[in-house]
Amino acid sequence: MAIKTISLELDAYERLKRAKRGKESFSSVVRRARFDAPESTGAAILQETQALYGAKKGAAKKAFDYWDRVEAEESEAPRVSPSRWDADS
Repeated sequence: MAIKTISLELDAYERLKRAKRGKESFSSVVRRARFDAPESTGAAILQETQALYGAKKGAAKKAFDYWDRVEAEESEAPRVSPSRWDADS
């Protein structure tokens, strides 16, 4: 069996250590760990893009200004077709 040495920050090591069950090895803990995929909703993607922008990576400020403007316009006048069923009879 091949062995690979890794470095962990102390908080990650303590979390891994707390996850051990009895005399379980760290390898076993990692094997049963779940690494869920991040959300792929529009809001999650926008949040990630904004984080990248804040770190000076990703979309330009001009793009965020456009998205903010569109969002404001949508909230003022949502694109909903009038319905004849809404009219008072």
